[in-house]
Amino acid sequence: MAQQPSLAVSVLMRHERVPGAMARWQPWRWVLAGVQPAGPGGAQPADAPLCLERTDDHSLWLHPGFQVSLHRDDAEGYHLNLSTETPCFWVMWRADPVPDSDDTVAVPQIVTLSYHDAGRWLDAQENVDRVDAPPEVLVWLRAFTDAHYQPEPKRRQRPDSFRPLTDRFGNPASVSTDKTRRGPRPGDAQAPSAKPPAQP
Repeated sequence: MAQQPSLAVSVLMRHERVPGAMARWQPWRWVLAGVQPAGPGGAQPADAPLCLERTDDHSLWLHPGFQVSLHRDDAEGYHLNLSTETPCFWVMWRADPVPDSDDTVAVPQIVTLSYHDAGRWLDAQENVDRVDAPPEVLVWLRAFTDAHYQPEPKRRQRPDSFRPLTDRFGNPASVSTDKTRRGPRPGDAQAPSAKPPAQP
């Protein structure tokens, strides 16, 4: 069985102070700061997160050990990503509580280039953030997508005359070809008037 193409990456998460009035309810927040590709091949060792920098207003954390794999059955998801103005990585992450503190720590879970994956995570109400993918990653992704994506053939549209008739509520409707006439037909006897003529 052929090995799936994969790309080793690290995730950068930034813990930053919330500015302005919003800080009253949430003084700190986690945001996705970037995804760093390490080149094609196997995943990096899953080491503990590494703090790259720290100030009074933010800290930047590197999370290594992630692998982005491409699957033939998700070629449409990659095609949809490449079709956007800014193709990107999506990162699904969770905020774990810090013991004995009101703060949380961001824990990335998975990284993808699939539009479908990101949609499923968002539907499940997970934390999903995006960051632009670099040109070399897009070249790699496009080569795979071009080799495996096959658009579904367009189905021939049935003429409107073949469509079943429905009323405005969607219920089946029928049309009668019998014409409803008003008044007497030609040749019919003259209907008597309501009052007979007065006698002399």
